[in-house]
Amino acid sequence: MNFMRTTLLLGVLTGLFLLVGYAIGGRGGMVIAFGVAVAMNFGAYWYSDSMVLSMYNAHQVGPDQSPEFYRLVQELAGRAGLPMPRVYIIDDPSPNAFATGRDPQHAAVAATSGLLRMLNRQELAGVMAHELAHVQNRDILVSTIAATLGGAITLLAQFGGFFGGGQRDGEGNGGGGFLGGLLMMILAPLAATLIQMGVSRSREYLADEAGGRICGHPLWLASALAKLELGSQQIPMESAERHPATAHMFIVNPLSGASLSHLFSTHPPMGERIQRLQQQAGPGATPAARPAGPWG
Repeated sequence: MNFMRTTLLLGVLTGLFLLVGYAIGGRGGMVIAFGVAVAMNFGAYWYSDSMVLSMYNAHQVGPDQSPEFYRLVQELAGRAGLPMPRVYIIDDPSPNAFATGRDPQHAAVAATSGLLRMLNRQELAGVMAHELAHVQNRDILVSTIAATLGGAITLLAQFGGFFGGGQRDGEGNGGGGFLGGLLMMILAPLAATLIQMGVSRSREYLADEAGGRICGHPLWLASALAKLELGSQQIPMESAERHPATAHMFIVNPLSGASLSHLFSTHPPMGERIQRLQQQAGPGATPAARPAGPWG
């Protein structure tokens, strides 16, 4: 199923590349765009994880740099029966997290500094269990490819719009002035929207359920989600606003309400997610305990 989704996604993205290339430079631009798309498809499979981590200036940490956080991920990975992923921290006050990598053997999990400051240990365990569930469900490849190529299409579209939609080639073909510029303006947000729509929102429900099993306490994750929704609204993630095609990778939508892409949310309603976790926990379950202090 993931193979079919990935193949379909790559086909759609390649088609968008060709359309943008034609709008910028006519048939010649389309040929160039096709070559770029082939190279990007290859590179996205092997290097998309490092590309996405680089977009957010994530830095890798180990047991010496962040011992408590690293040991928590290590413990959860063991409970999930997964290889130890690489662990990253993003210096951003907005609370959020994501997982990336082409398979469990090459996976990475990343959390923002705002997430580590806002959550207690139980809630953080719930969040990282959710991200490891994405690794366990093997759906991080399609998400990472979507983010990498979607961002590249958006940049290409913006580049074409900056130059007025390109020029006609010798055969009279091309995007042409106003029409080409308008196409660029539409394709930039459309590219991110199509990427978001190409990744099923059901994957978040599945990761919530599996994350609750991995950490052993679904209410830990429910408590974290409630905090993250409020925190992400109060503290927008500016780096995510610059890369809207990556929004679907995060545990909660990092885009502000002012963003056009927010109208096409990639995440299920938070109330529904929390309700499902409460049902999974069953009656009489105990909420997450208050922390002794913030994470460093």
